[in-house]
Amino acid sequence: MLDRFPVYAVLPAADLDRARTWWEEKAGMTPTTEDPGGLWYACGDGTWVVITRSQFAGTAQNTAASFKVDDVAATMATLRSKGVRFEDYNLPEFKTIDGLFEYGGYRAAWFKDSEGNTIEIGQAPSDPA
Repeated sequence: MLDRFPVYAVLPAADLDRARTWWEEKAGMTPTTEDPGGLWYACGDGTWVVITRSQFAGTAQNTAASFKVDDVAATMATLRSKGVRFEDYNLPEFKTIDGLFEYGGYRAAWFKDSEGNTIEIGQAPSDPA
C-alpha cells in the first residue's frame, strides 16, 4: 500500500543553525519551508529532505539519505571543492577508492553532514555519465 506514495528523508540535527549553514554552504541547498518541525528542503522530482532538531543526531551508523545524481564523480568534485570529505571503506566485498565505490555499474560515495549523518550520492548504471 505505501509503495504508491512519495517518500522523503528526515535527518536529525543537534544544532539546527549549524545544520542549515552546512547544507547551504556545502550542498548548495536553502530551505523552502521552515516550521517548528525543522527545515524543509525541496529536492528533485517532488522529493524532500527535512532536518529536524534531535538529541540523537549522528548516532545512526547507516546511510540516512541518498541522492540519485547524474554524474557521481562530478558531484564529488563539486562537493570536495566546498570542503566535503568523503568516507573510505575497506570491508570484505565493499571497498572505496578515493571515496568512490563501484560495483556492476553502480557508483556511489558517502560523506557526513555537520551533524554526523551519513549521506550517499549514487549513480545507477542506466544514468547518463
